[in-house]
Amino acid sequence: MTKQTKLWGGRFQGEPDSTFTEFNNSFRFDLRLFGADIQASIAHAEGLKSANILTARETEKIRRGLIKLVKMIADDASLIESGDAEDVHSFIESKLVELIGDTARKLHTGRSRNDQVATSFRMWLRDEIRWIDGYLLGVQSALVSVAERHIKAVLPGYTHLQKAQPILWPHWCLAYFEMFKRDRERIAEVAERVNVMPLGSGALAGTSFAIDRKAVAKSLGFDGVTTNSLDAVSDRDFAIEFAGACSLIMVHLSRLAEDLIIYSSTEFGFVTLSEAVSSGSSLMPQKKNPDSLELIRGKAGRVFGHHTALLTAMKGLPLAYNKDMQEDKEAVFDTADNIRICLQVAAIVLDNVTVNEERTRKAASCGFLNATELADYLVRKEVPFRTAHEQVGKAIVYAIKHKKELHELSLAELRKFSPEIGQDVYATLSLEQTLSTKNVIGGTSPKRVAAALKKANNSLKMRSKTIWIGND
Repeated sequence: MTKQTKLWGGRFQGEPDSTFTEFNNSFRFDLRLFGADIQASIAHAEGLKSANILTARETEKIRRGLIKLVKMIADDASLIESGDAEDVHSFIESKLVELIGDTARKLHTGRSRNDQVATSFRMWLRDEIRWIDGYLLGVQSALVSVAERHIKAVLPGYTHLQKAQPILWPHWCLAYFEMFKRDRERIAEVAERVNVMPLGSGALAGTSFAIDRKAVAKSLGFDGVTTNSLDAVSDRDFAIEFAGACSLIMVHLSRLAEDLIIYSSTEFGFVTLSEAVSSGSSLMPQKKNPDSLELIRGKAGRVFGHHTALLTAMKGLPLAYNKDMQEDKEAVFDTADNIRICLQVAAIVLDNVTVNEERTRKAASCGFLNATELADYLVRKEVPFRTAHEQVGKAIVYAIKHKKELHELSLAELRKFSPEIGQDVYATLSLEQTLSTKNVIGGTSPKRVAAALKKANNSLKMRSKTIWIGND
């Protein structure tokens, strides 16, 4: 690396060790901030002009030089890919000097790499959040779509992975819809805290030049400016919070994947995944593996690791900036990359899921999933619930012994356990009745599920009200 690419070489007479140089440099990964840094640099130049630090001519020369650099990179990506600068900010400054001469050396007036990096990072991240929100919306849309394709399908609901009560397939889909809805709300809240501009904070104490920070922030689409220069350059809580929100997204994606992996197994056979999202075995010709879902499940741990790494890197740092904070970029970049691809794949998987409705209905019709319904029936006959619970439990022991379901027992057999049971019990024990009685808000009755699906569809049509940040 030549001296021209360093922003700090004046103090040093010797050259740094080559191994340390490679260890210290971040250009290989922070080049992602190129576009954001260009935008921020143009806005900073305008701020310097308004403060009478740059002339209108110098400002325009800088602006045109930066725009030309963008075009050069667009025409020949190898210019940036082969760069040997310390970081993307050094790269841009050195290239600008080559393009427009010494005027470029005035651009860094009133700013430090500390506030420059924090600003570019926030700009990049707010744009990334927009994409992630869109992909979350895509998963929600896919959930609604697969729910509507199998709107009458019934399957067993589980607790402890043991059959519990029957539910509608759309009810299962909408459970995940709600989780991703909260994920979108969380990521929107993160976006609000990301979209605050640190530029003008300098290295840690602010700048002595009368730059109108609010005007610069407005031109860059920020909602406001940071109010403490020391805090602005020394914290990365917005990055940690982003990784935390993404970790919760991955929790929900992983649980969705786990359910579908189980449901697609031979033993369950509830759903079939198309070949578009499955792979085979190199040894066993009969295999069709849910690799798409297993990879989602596996990548969750990777995202969790980045969140932990960010927390650990920041936990003991004294104010203000420390080089440890360079570790924030790779963790956040990789988190964003994995969230993007996992959300896209999840939506594709859902578009390629078929419910085996006959099998799920059969599974929901056995295993005493109507036991709670029988207890509730007895409660309506004025039997205390705890008494009813005990009576139904004894009836189940009897049914298991005689290899029957509750609805297969005769009235005489049922009355052995509770004399309040009448002929009307058989309507109560039917699968349809078991579902339809769950007619409270949030319940799995067909009426409630249809209303919930309609509401979900309407919310998708409205799009997001939360991620409109930055310039549109």
